[in-house]
Amino acid sequence: MEGKKRISGLKLALKTSIVSGMTLLSRILGLVRDIVFARFFGASLVMDAFLVAQRIPNMLRRFFAEGAFSAGFVPVMARYKEQHEHGETRAYLDAMAGTFGVVLFLVTIAGVIGAPVLVLIVAPGFVGDGGDFDLAALMLRFTFPYLFFVSLTAFAGGILNTYGRFGVPAFTPVILNVVLIAAAIWVAPMLDEPILALAYAVFVAGLVQLLFQLPFLARIRAMPRPRWQPAHDGVRRAFRLMVPAIFGSSVAQINVLLSGIIASLLPVGSISYLYYSDRLMEFPLGLFGIALATVTLPYLSRLWANENRREFSETLEWSMRIAVLIAVPAAVGLIVLATPLVITLFFGGEFDAKAVKLTVFALQAYAVGLVGFSFVKVLAPAFFAREDTRTPVRIGILALLVNLVLGASTAWYLTSSGFVGPHTGLAAATSVAALLNAALLYRGLRRDDVVRHGPGWGMLLLRVLLANVAMTAVLLQLHRATEWWLDASLGDRVAWLGVSVVAGAATYFIVLVALGLRPAQFRLRHD
Repeated sequence: MEGKKRISGLKLALKTSIVSGMTLLSRILGLVRDIVFARFFGASLVMDAFLVAQRIPNMLRRFFAEGAFSAGFVPVMARYKEQHEHGETRAYLDAMAGTFGVVLFLVTIAGVIGAPVLVLIVAPGFVGDGGDFDLAALMLRFTFPYLFFVSLTAFAGGILNTYGRFGVPAFTPVILNVVLIAAAIWVAPMLDEPILALAYAVFVAGLVQLLFQLPFLARIRAMPRPRWQPAHDGVRRAFRLMVPAIFGSSVAQINVLLSGIIASLLPVGSISYLYYSDRLMEFPLGLFGIALATVTLPYLSRLWANENRREFSETLEWSMRIAVLIAVPAAVGLIVLATPLVITLFFGGEFDAKAVKLTVFALQAYAVGLVGFSFVKVLAPAFFAREDTRTPVRIGILALLVNLVLGASTAWYLTSSGFVGPHTGLAAATSVAALLNAALLYRGLRRDDVVRHGPGWGMLLLRVLLANVAMTAVLLQLHRATEWWLDASLGDRVAWLGVSVVAGAATYFIVLVALGLRPAQFRLRHD
């Protein structure tokens, strides 16, 4: 296995760029989707109800699909691909597909039947005479099957990623956004309860996403033939890794869920404010943090299976350097440009000036934790690739408790004495928990001698700090009052926001280059 050709750092960067490019398309359409949601439904009771109905399968998707499944399936799949014959690998895929599929089907049936109970758990504040509880429970019966489809889609994507086919899985989320946009614009006006169109669309999009990936599996001769074989050694190994990873890899989502539970007890619109602000924060996170994690997990798993410890550490350090270079200015930019972003993207229709103000506060609070969210995405794969899912669980429990205590206390305090809205305290608590999570993951990797820093880290951090100071100064020079943004035409808003973003980004990278930063410094040392 040592004689097999390893992909170079250049190829790793190229694959990350491909995933980032596909993710960029998905995120742009995701913004369009959220703009449509804001204009058609605003921060209203029905929108709150849909977001609760969507959040439940979406959170479980992170557990079963993107988080736990990747942590359990990809390392075992990489081991089979590197150390076993193709026939044995196919047998593992067949057993995993059948066993995982049956588990998902049973969970989905339980979720559809128990929809009212689930809404009661995640949104206890909906209970009452407002009608949002019954509406959320009805929509959940249509959105919950999305979990089944999207988890199998993640299974197919995990296979494709292991074989180096990153583009198709990265493109697949585009389908969900297209279907939701079409439903909001064309289907919703035809219904007596327009918001139900979004619930129907989630179901349809999940099915289409799964069907889309099947031909690409057939092309690489990796189409599974599902078989119920829970005793298969590979299946048992994957599930042993998945069970703790269900919690460990999804702490950020559990934190968001807890915030949602508390938000359901707050004034109408609080859930929507958190949603819109979280979506803006997720844009750079998905573009770079998740793209890095998607590409590096199968690569790190392969390196660990082949006992290439030095390359493993160098690849992890490379990912951390990229994260610092991108996540820090993205966080600063979101904080400084929060008001122009929210007004330009969402203001109008059902989304009024009050919604703008309260969404801006939440976005700035979320942006503080963007570096933490990004580093969790980069550092967690280093544990999963080594088949260590217990350490992230222990760290996740602590972060979760911190988020719960801070979220509840700050929401209560801001309800009684604050002007930024109690939901802002929930966003801030989530950010603090993410930063703590990342710091403890990093400490664990240092303790295990997995992270070994090469020269130049101090200079890199100084350059990034100075470049961000310069970028902030430029953005503040281009600052305009909130009243100007509210009164300006959409064209003027887009133009001035574009000028600000381009000027800020250009300043950041020009200062980095002037201070001596060069692309060669981000080349993997084992290239």
